[in-house]
Amino acid sequence: MIRNKVLISATIAALLAAGTIGCSSGTTQDTEPKKNSDTPAPTQALDDKTKKHTISIMKSGSGDLPPADGRGVQMINEKFNIDYKINLIPQGTYDEKLTALLASGSVPDLLYFTAGDLSGKYSKFVKQGAFLALDEYIDQYPSLKRIPKYVLDQFRVNGKLYAIPSYYPKFGFTTVIRKDWLDNLGLQVPTSYEELKKVAIAFTKNDPDKNGKNDTYGLALGKGIAPTFAQGAYWDPGAWYHKDAQGRFIPGMIGPGRKEMIQLFADLYKENALTRDFASIDWANTNKEFYSGKAGIFIGTPRGMSQAYMDGLMQLSPEAKFVHLEQFKAPDGSQGMLSGRGFLSFLVVSAEAGKDKGKVKRMLDLVEAGRTFVTDDKRNDKNAEYDWLMGNVGQAYDMVDGKPVVKKDAAVQGKYPLVYMPDGIAWPNTDTEIKYGDSYKGPLKTLVEGISKSYSSLKYYASPNYTAFSETEQTKGADLNQYLIDEQTKMIAGQRPVSDWDKMVEEWKAKGGEQIIKEMNAGIKMKDAKEGWN
Repeated sequence: MIRNKVLISATIAALLAAGTIGCSSGTTQDTEPKKNSDTPAPTQALDDKTKKHTISIMKSGSGDLPPADGRGVQMINEKFNIDYKINLIPQGTYDEKLTALLASGSVPDLLYFTAGDLSGKYSKFVKQGAFLALDEYIDQYPSLKRIPKYVLDQFRVNGKLYAIPSYYPKFGFTTVIRKDWLDNLGLQVPTSYEELKKVAIAFTKNDPDKNGKNDTYGLALGKGIAPTFAQGAYWDPGAWYHKDAQGRFIPGMIGPGRKEMIQLFADLYKENALTRDFASIDWANTNKEFYSGKAGIFIGTPRGMSQAYMDGLMQLSPEAKFVHLEQFKAPDGSQGMLSGRGFLSFLVVSAEAGKDKGKVKRMLDLVEAGRTFVTDDKRNDKNAEYDWLMGNVGQAYDMVDGKPVVKKDAAVQGKYPLVYMPDGIAWPNTDTEIKYGDSYKGPLKTLVEGISKSYSSLKYYASPNYTAFSETEQTKGADLNQYLIDEQTKMIAGQRPVSDWDKMVEEWKAKGGEQIIKEMNAGIKMKDAKEGWN
């Protein structure tokens, strides 16, 4: 099973953090302009290490939460000479608590937000002067300097930066095909949608598994027209890549690339080459269409794959092999993937705490300790910083076959500092520096390693709407998007002709879509989509 690309479980986030925290060096690309390295930052001399600061934070947590005074907190207090006051709130009630806290006007020194708060709570309270501008601190910390400019720019209000985003990889999904089926039919790996269409039809009609039965087909597709099978930003429904006749950027859901995809799906539906009941089956059952050996085309990504699902398929078809598709070359010559927003949560520093620059420096030192990246060969007890962060070997973790393994209940008992860090997810030099393949075995490991290698050389498109805002999109966007999904679902199933595309777009505009385009373009700085590639 593939996890939804806009979500990450707290468990996986914690595991990722545990494996990627420590010390590292590396070059930084696409960040804010660097200051003169010969001139010391003015705040560096302002933190008197002998002065003990009280630092408060409120953040969310999942599952059984550790005590507020666990061993990890004590270790943090000793190392940083602080009195660390952490208020961990269960995820389910965090938004309610956050709303009440902000309304009270009394916020902790550090405060945690989720991505959904960016254009709402965050923007509102920045404008009210609740948080500290952090621009002057960015170049003082390696993990902050690694943040791509397009990610930081999403947090700028009136040109200033007020937040520290947590790490989340920018890559998305690519199409995956049964390589053994291609070989059985003498077919090549597709490099275009036309070739993909031929393969899907062949998988439906030519008995690719050679069992003598008519029991296979091409694409596994589910309700919501998911997955998108977008082999590039040009076709991605989430990318504001194309422009209308007025020269305005438009959402991918109404763009020419999306129309091409809907026509492809409609053609395949007529040939019984995609899931017949796609309009009603949920995501789990869409996965099963592929992992039960029925469909030969689905999606893959380096993280969030299910080893159990793959093991199930391999039991049914031990001969199964897989290959991922490279991004297709678009009609405009572009070739690359839509970049994700690059974060799932973020931290802010209260304006009140910001009055003491020494305290700010101490807080950011603490934040950095949980964000710095360590390579595999240094994730052990011989690395003093890593050993401290993990709570010391033999006490909170053990080294097993050369790898750190957290002791049972060490997290819930709060035995190590990582559990309490303001941000416990490290920011690597590159997304693919994390060896996602190590989390898998067998054919899935081989597939993930191949995708990761491919992704390391890709170009990524930072969509211009990431740094713009539309009030109409906030209030009506979900309903308007659902309208497009419903109408495009009808087109795939033959209940509405794809030739109605322009009419559908006008209907969407009349319902509020036109206002979204206007409001978004008022805030978009990009002049040409070519500027978004990095």
